[in-house]
Amino acid sequence: MVDLKWPKSRQDLERIQTERRRLALERALQSPFLKKRIPKGRAEDIWHKIPLLTKEELRAIPPERFHVEFCIQPRTKVVEYWRSGGATGRPLFYPRSAEDMEHGLRAFERAWALIGATSDDCAHISFPLGVHPVAHLYARAAINHGIGTVWCGAGNNTPSETQLELIDHLKPTVWLGMASYGLHLANLSEAKGFNLAGSTVKKIIVAAEPLSPVKRQKLERAWGAEVFDHFGMTEAAFVAGEGIGHHGLHIWADQFYCEVVDENTGEPVRDGEVGSLVVTPLWNNTMTPFLRWSSGDLVSFSSEGKGDAPWSVFPMLKHARRTVGFFKVRGVNINHADLEDALFRDPQVVDFRAEVTNDGDNDVLHLLVELRGEDKTPVADAIRKIFQITPRVSLLPRGAIARDFEAAVKAPRFVDKRG
Repeated sequence: MVDLKWPKSRQDLERIQTERRRLALERALQSPFLKKRIPKGRAEDIWHKIPLLTKEELRAIPPERFHVEFCIQPRTKVVEYWRSGGATGRPLFYPRSAEDMEHGLRAFERAWALIGATSDDCAHISFPLGVHPVAHLYARAAINHGIGTVWCGAGNNTPSETQLELIDHLKPTVWLGMASYGLHLANLSEAKGFNLAGSTVKKIIVAAEPLSPVKRQKLERAWGAEVFDHFGMTEAAFVAGEGIGHHGLHIWADQFYCEVVDENTGEPVRDGEVGSLVVTPLWNNTMTPFLRWSSGDLVSFSSEGKGDAPWSVFPMLKHARRTVGFFKVRGVNINHADLEDALFRDPQVVDFRAEVTNDGDNDVLHLLVELRGEDKTPVADAIRKIFQITPRVSLLPRGAIARDFEAAVKAPRFVDKRG
């Protein structure tokens, strides 16, 4: 049996955090890049004076200088590299030591315990396979539990039609992937006449993009399965996840110290208030000592755990589903998550991509949609009613959007094409 090393109590958790934050600071001081940013003093005295670390700052380091300027062990200690998503710019590549991998895998091993998976299960993994770590970490952690694995990767690794055939033939009980790709497989199965909702898949793990209630319902209905939302980042690992009981996202707070701060002032916000998520790895920081990493996510935090499972000792995280992602079109802010919900509420909408373009002096919200019918008028009417903007709507053939998405670590559903 895998030892998941659950903290025994809140007091145990607080002790671990105090000890490991001090060590995280010591390790960060070994980084030439970070050392210049950190004031003198004890961790508990200076913590909130340490500047937040952003991806933009790391991108400013020339790639050929990244290891010598940011990392704290020689290249000979690197056992693999993890790629950041790159959804907001040039992706970064982070080296990991053998010790980092041990702790990173433990985080993912807990993910399987969260959903009640056992060696009786088989997992069909459709996260992209490559330098981005999410697919192989879920797979390796599953193997450590004795869970069967099908390493498909996304559609660019294994064609989507083949994935449906494998689900039919190999009878997996758990499917893992981005929600957008799960919806694509559901749309493809409908077109091919395959009853996905009648398959052996009864549980779904999604991550790497926000999951709205509308998208969750759409997935559960199409697959006939229970959806679990998980949350992580390449700079850390699997950070928080939804488990049996669906109480919300339980934070592995013994492995990652999470803060929620005001976007403008950087000051901590109260429990339940929305702010910017800041994460400090407490264990897998022996190569890249991320300290107060600003993830770019807007979340709220509850220090009280929920449920009665071993993970009930952990605090809770709620993704606000509103990040910096929005379009400003003719003076109107259109939040990406709100736009996605508005479109997916329409059962005729199979898939979509949203673009903002220039048309002379005007900005145009251009919706490229796949529909079950051919009448695009209801789509335009709904968006105009909700956002007070009349979109340009173009119909695409079924499956066209998904083919563009299949090769992406994170689906490029919203694109600003203005010059």
